[in-house]
Amino acid sequence: MMLSVKGVRKSFGETDVLRGIDLNVEEGDVVAILGPSGSGKTTFLRCLNFLERADAGELIFDGEHYDLHSATKKEISAIRRRTAFVFQNYNLFQNKTVLQNVTLGLTSGRGMNKAAAEKIAREALEKVGMLAKADAYPIALSGGQQQRVAIARGMATQPEIIYFDEPTSALDPELIGEVLAVMRQLASEGMTMLVVTHEMEFARNVSNQIIFMEGGHVIEAGPTAEFFSHPKEERSRSFIRSILNKESL
Repeated sequence: MMLSVKGVRKSFGETDVLRGIDLNVEEGDVVAILGPSGSGKTTFLRCLNFLERADAGELIFDGEHYDLHSATKKEISAIRRRTAFVFQNYNLFQNKTVLQNVTLGLTSGRGMNKAAAEKIAREALEKVGMLAKADAYPIALSGGQQQRVAIARGMATQPEIIYFDEPTSALDPELIGEVLAVMRQLASEGMTMLVVTHEMEFARNVSNQIIFMEGGHVIEAGPTAEFFSHPKEERSRSFIRSILNKESL
């Protein structure tokens, strides 16, 4: 097991957002995390990378155990060196070029020399079709282009897992396809990915595992084909029916 998460809990004030979430991920898995708004999906993903500090829970990464509530800065740094996080709203530095945005984590975060960092960054940008924009600033890019740069930034660190937090939710509909195409390519190459998404076509055709959440609980988890063809829980069935009805409009 590459990644195992047990008993993740998180509250904001008196609101319980995560109520004991478990997850197992094998190398090469693409896990789509589905559920209605407010179900805790994004909070769960953020807790895995310590962008939020969980109230309780254990993370096991390649046999190494970490307490999600009390992990040290050194432990958090060790996990982040092996993972990447792609945000909804890109989180690019507006005063830096595309190339600088991708190299920054390598030079400042990992102490890599500039020449080596730029070589890796250019390779990552080429892979997402953005090398021609290396000297451009984010303001000159479309939302889809900015998100592809954000993915390149994550890829440049050579992570073992990439976390995607609704990577297409901030995009105009006509730009969603270019980002999903990059994610499909990564999946086909064996990248392990956890993806919070409302894109049901991506979930059905690219992921191999589904986690369906509501109210801070995992309602159902299992193979993608089984979830969409024979969901076990009535709540899962009603969610799928609702999505299919919207897609048919």
